[in-house]
Amino acid sequence: MKKHPEIIQRGAEAIIYLEKGKLVKERIAKGYRIPELDHKIRKQRTKSEAKLMKRSEGAGAFVPNVQVEDDFRLVMEYLRGEKLKDVLNSMPTKKRNSVCEKIGEMIAKLHANGIIHGDLTTSNMILSNGDVFFIDFGLGKFSEKIEDQAVDLFLLYEALKSTHFKVLEECWGRVLKTYERDYSRAEDVSKRIEKIKKRRRYRGD
Repeated sequence: MKKHPEIIQRGAEAIIYLEKGKLVKERIAKGYRIPELDHKIRKQRTKSEAKLMKRSEGAGAFVPNVQVEDDFRLVMEYLRGEKLKDVLNSMPTKKRNSVCEKIGEMIAKLHANGIIHGDLTTSNMILSNGDVFFIDFGLGKFSEKIEDQAVDLFLLYEALKSTHFKVLEECWGRVLKTYERDYSRAEDVSKRIEKIKKRRRYRGD
């Protein structure tokens, strides 16, 4: 009797499941799209995500190792750990500060190599063996634009504000500390983030 894979997450774009000890992300067909177009979109997005993750790993960022890349599937190492979203608030201050500094280091490595994650939330970060791994590059892209990097970081600020409000200032300060230390264009990015915040306030977001 064939054993069904253990589904970990079922999203709008893909299902993520465990198979033979590996993590598989499979982009699912969309019935509302023309089949040829659907095939092309899913194939392009799968290829793009694999490329982003491999480039990130090459830049020294911690991401799951992509071991197999098919048309619509990525087979990756399965990281044993905890979603940062679930544990950040309850951490001892010293450990939380260390984790946030590591996040800043990782983002600096990505941006220095022209990589935009696209969905920097603590739901997309795994704490494994003391290291912070970034997962789900499905909304990512390659860009060296200051605006894109600022939006990338601002998304993290908004995520911290939403889910980790009590430790927002502490965490955000630690993230920026190492980001600014490790990335040569960080000052320009920080200035752009302040402009983004003002735009949001002006619009009433």
